[in-house]
Amino acid sequence: MQLTLNTPALLFPAISLLLLAYTNRFLHLASLIRTLHAQHKQKPDPLIIAQIGNLRFRLGLIKNMQFLGVSSLFGCVLCMFVLFTGHETLGKIVFGLSLCLMMSSLGYSIWEIRLSAVALNLHLSDLEQEELQSAV
Repeated sequence: MQLTLNTPALLFPAISLLLLAYTNRFLHLASLIRTLHAQHKQKPDPLIIAQIGNLRFRLGLIKNMQFLGVSSLFGCVLCMFVLFTGHETLGKIVFGLSLCLMMSSLGYSIWEIRLSAVALNLHLSDLEQEELQSAV
């Protein structure tokens, strides 16, 4: 297989959009944590503590997602430079490493999405308990 400068360049738009999505998730979680923290200060609630613990862990996952995504972008740029200097074999290795970093970033993303479902279930369980109590 021949690797040209165009191949790693194809990942630039995808990686940029992915990093934007990761940043938006991070900012949303940070805002949610601030809101929950303020609510907990006004009225302590063990459910809020559980939610904040989940969000803290998810922030760590997003940090890793961002790191691996940026590393993948760096690998693509490095691959293009290596190919530009005429080292196709080394370029293939660097590009392969860049793809592995991107797959790892996406794996963390899947993990974080699954945890967000857990957080929503925690939030909904509170509503279900209120409904059960009001029905009795």
